[in-house]
Amino acid sequence: MLTSEPTTNCSELASQQAALRRIATLVARAAPPTEVFMAVAEEVGLVFPADATFIGRSDGESVTVVGCWSRRGRPTCFGKEIGLSGGNLTAAVVRTGRPARQASFADATDPYTEHVRPAGLKSGIGVPVTVAGRLWGLMVVLSRAEIPLGCEQPLADFTELLATAIANAEAATERLASRARVIASADEARSRLQRDLHDGAQQRLVSLALRLRATQAAVPPGLDELAADLGHVAAELTAALDELRQLASGIHPAILAHEGLGAALGALARRSAVPVELTVAVGDRLPEPVEVAAYYVVSEALTNAAKHAGATNIEIDAEADYGVLRVRISDNGIGGADMARGSGLLGLKDRVESLGGQIALRSKPGTGTYLSVELPFET
Repeated sequence: MLTSEPTTNCSELASQQAALRRIATLVARAAPPTEVFMAVAEEVGLVFPADATFIGRSDGESVTVVGCWSRRGRPTCFGKEIGLSGGNLTAAVVRTGRPARQASFADATDPYTEHVRPAGLKSGIGVPVTVAGRLWGLMVVLSRAEIPLGCEQPLADFTELLATAIANAEAATERLASRARVIASADEARSRLQRDLHDGAQQRLVSLALRLRATQAAVPPGLDELAADLGHVAAELTAALDELRQLASGIHPAILAHEGLGAALGALARRSAVPVELTVAVGDRLPEPVEVAAYYVVSEALTNAAKHAGATNIEIDAEADYGVLRVRISDNGIGGADMARGSGLLGLKDRVESLGGQIALRSKPGTGTYLSVELPFET
């Protein structure tokens, strides 16, 4: 954390361009929106005479802190909700859509003030953040001293320059949410199809196979050829039932829903055409979208290793701790896998990123393939 003393003159803003370049770099590499918001809050705090800053996203009824910074260490206000009742600074900015100043927090009533008072913060200014012509939220600068007069407009100007980065980060959030909804809808459809197959076609085939076996057993002596034909039909029906069960499991594995990720990965390893060394340290059940994503990552990797890589050994390691599930898969095949050329891998990338996760592929020709995935989850 940077600890330089705040600038004392708001007209001395030569560092703005450097700050803008740093933010632009984050946006260009598609950094997560939270990372962009936190970086924006820090850059504003270092450019202006601030001891703390925060960015608030407004829904018209309250403000949620989506990015924050403190000169004295890690801020704890992230995610806090600030009401818009009373005469507080945030309410004034959101109601009017114009910059506002609060010379003292002594009489303020909003919940955020209860957080800033113990930190010794005494004054603040806030400016609106406008995206696509609409009020998106606000930027607030807080200080342990009186903020010099005239800072509102420079802060508003600087925040306006940052609005593009904020808009891009917001758009990224909406895209991820949209992708997550599409994937969740597809998963639910697969799960429903799996249940329908199990409760409908599979049960009817089981009943029919049992009736065939009973009919075969009741064939009178001397009709051996008929009994053999019935036995053959029953065997074919049983084989078709097994194939249907495998198909249903691939659509949405029942073992994943009933027994969890560890058991489901174990089933995949046992069915794999290539020997698998599996290590799982997951513990309790994880959120369903996370388990499903991890399952399909492993399933796709095993399929690719068997069909395309010519691998003779696969190592899979899955562990969950501190709110992140990590899955690492490596094989000793021919390598050369490419995320851009494989629709299956690209689909996995979409699934993983829709959950706020990351996926990485290393597969140089002749060196095997290494696939790693990190999926965050709430504990």
